[in-house]
Amino acid sequence: MFAARRALLGVPASARLFSVSSARLAIPAITYPKARSVAPKTTARAATSKAGQGNPGIVEAYPTTADEANVQIAEATETGELPDAPPGSTPTDWYTSYHGLSTQPFPKEIADILMAPIDPLDVELKPDGLLYLPEIKYRRILNRAFGPGGWGLAPRSGINVSPKTVSREYALVCLGRLVAIARGEQEYFDPEGIATATEAAKSNALMRCCKDLGIASELWDPRFIREYKAKYCVEAFVEHAVSKKVQKRWRRKDGKFEYPFKESRSA
Repeated sequence: MFAARRALLGVPASARLFSVSSARLAIPAITYPKARSVAPKTTARAATSKAGQGNPGIVEAYPTTADEANVQIAEATETGELPDAPPGSTPTDWYTSYHGLSTQPFPKEIADILMAPIDPLDVELKPDGLLYLPEIKYRRILNRAFGPGGWGLAPRSGINVSPKTVSREYALVCLGRLVAIARGEQEYFDPEGIATATEAAKSNALMRCCKDLGIASELWDPRFIREYKAKYCVEAFVEHAVSKKVQKRWRRKDGKFEYPFKESRSA
């Protein structure tokens, strides 16, 4: 056994080194190729500027949303003609025109309707004694005389808004002719009521324009007013149900005061 160990130890050093070096060379060295940087390719849909001269494939700027979607915006413009104007005709600008004013009188059948005596039952009375005809009555008379659509109110000015009053000028046009011009006005007490006051001013202008046609012209006659109030109206003292204040108010003889007013005695 000792002889075998000595035989192994007796191997020359050069042989041992050769075997060791052979063992080392048996393991190959692993080398990796140097990685190259790859630039991502960008496919341009639409270039917003000219490509560079040196490399025309490079996109210098990305397209914006506005460039990708070219939307044509059409602006509204005012037209000189009305959309419903008949072909070949020139519409009348009633804001400034006086077309047809006093050219000829209306036919007798129309005049009889306009100047017919008013029905006493159609007349209303305000608490302060003012007689008036409801606006719907004026419209019904105009419809009977000219037919629905045969008349209309055209504004002649802008809306004038003062701290307490709204007013506007209107023209009454009947059968394509200017008949009358009047300014309607209405008081208001709150800025939120300006729109309602503007509509009331239009009704007031209609009533004033109808005066030129002879509609309910009796209401502008002082003698008629006195005779009507003496025959159909009465003035009485009334008491407020809550505040107990007493004041004088007018009413028709065929009617009574409504709550919260209660008639105490005649004036």
